[in-house]
Amino acid sequence: MMDDSSSLQLGLDGNPGGGAETKEPAAGDNKPAQAAAPPGSDAMRDALVAALKSVYDPEIPVDIYELGLIYKVEQLDDGSVDIDMTLTAPGCPVAEHMPVWVRDAVAGVEGVGEVRVNMVFEPPWDPSRMSDEARLMLDMF
Repeated sequence: MMDDSSSLQLGLDGNPGGGAETKEPAAGDNKPAQAAAPPGSDAMRDALVAALKSVYDPEIPVDIYELGLIYKVEQLDDGSVDIDMTLTAPGCPVAEHMPVWVRDAVAGVEGVGEVRVNMVFEPPWDPSRMSDEARLMLDMF
């Protein structure tokens, strides 16, 4: 039986991005980087990471990807994407908005179909999930 999905495993190990290069949007461009790439390819992975990095926690000047809030990104062959994410705290004031922001950012990537964002709280988020880049930006070294 053939596997019909590609799990990109973004942010699961507390080291989001894995050092992957991503294309930043041009100045004044509010859309994330676009890529016409097949599910599971490096180009699609980079485009999804760029889209996730365009979403920021409004109380912390670091994107949600570098904060380690993205636990799983899985793209199926039909182009749909399932995302497991969390919040820095369950009582986050933007808890109802953040999944919509994530869905909209990822849906803007060329080749992506339906996007489902699942809010999870296991394992609970803690600062150890942040990337070195996020720690540097927040002076947490």
